[in-house]
Amino acid sequence: MPQILFLAVIGAAAGLLATRLMRVNMDVPSAMGLGVIGVLVGGFVLRLIVTVGGWAITFVLAVLGSMALIWVWQRLKR
Repeated sequence: MPQILFLAVIGAAAGLLATRLMRVNMDVPSAMGLGVIGVLVGGFVLRLIVTVGGWAITFVLAVLGSMALIWVWQRLKR
């Protein structure tokens, strides 16, 4: 529960800052709400990227490991 509250506060602050940096004329509650929604969407997308990236990195390392073992096997076979 504290993590959700923390994300809401961060999102509200991010929404306020983003509207000011982009010079968007928006009232404070709307900017805060936009920031909270943004932190939820951004968190979901980031978790998705990390998960898929983790799978991709694991696959690449598995291929490299297999190639190394094949190379060693070929050298020992001679």
